[in-house]
Amino acid sequence: MCPQQTTLPPQTQGTQPGRETQMHPRPDYEPRYPGSGRLKGKVALITGGDSGIGRAVAVLFAREGADVTIVYLNEGEDAQETKRLVEREGRRCLTVAGDVSEPGCCSDAVEKTVTQFGKLDVLVNNAAEQHPQKLLRDISAEQLERTFRTNIFGYFYMTQAAMPHLREGAAIVNTTSVTAYRGSPELLDYSATKGAILAFTRSLAKKLAEKRIRVNGVAPGPIWTPLIPSTFSAEKVATFGAETPLKRPGQPNEVAPCFLFLACEDASYITGSVLHPNGGEPTES
Repeated sequence: MCPQQTTLPPQTQGTQPGRETQMHPRPDYEPRYPGSGRLKGKVALITGGDSGIGRAVAVLFAREGADVTIVYLNEGEDAQETKRLVEREGRRCLTVAGDVSEPGCCSDAVEKTVTQFGKLDVLVNNAAEQHPQKLLRDISAEQLERTFRTNIFGYFYMTQAAMPHLREGAAIVNTTSVTAYRGSPELLDYSATKGAILAFTRSLAKKLAEKRIRVNGVAPGPIWTPLIPSTFSAEKVATFGAETPLKRPGQPNEVAPCFLFLACEDASYITGSVLHPNGGEPTES
């Protein structure tokens, strides 16, 4: 078997969810085109919005006219940089530190958003963590619970907190993963949560259809975000994304337009669906 090609400089970070300021090269978050007002006057709340996909979504939403709240765990420097980037686009940005696995954090983030901006139109559930293990027995009860609490409980809690404020025409976009479709033998618990997010998205879409609130998902493939060097070995990072048909990892700004499309009126007749920015990996719906 031929060795996989090198796609990135080898690197690691010691703690999750990782810091964008420590990555080289930095992920590309810059929107690729001028805004056209597709979210003009809207307010969006994005979990995991400090870096990676969340940062790219926040900046793109701002360019399209939205004020933004970003929720982050403890990456204060990254969060402040995202705030600066949103404000550079001429929009307001509220930063809220907290752990989305705790219901109180989710309620606090929503209440601060509504107090600051007067409403909530778009919820992006995006925060996640992953912890690879080669052996099933090495997935501890603590790891299993932590992964589920962040990756799927947090989506439930944030959605529950947001619901009293979402009106007809609102949108929810959930981040699932290619691993929900193809599996991942060393990310069993993570993949299971992403499958749960897929089912949650489809079920919630049916639940909220009568309220005219759309619910969709985005299932990225290998994307260059802080979660990657904070999860994998330097050797794994060096070939990250090489297994895709495009032979490279994606950039956050290649994923963010999927969130924009699903959040705005361009997708007014789409609910319960998932978009797949994954470098060409086949998926089953």
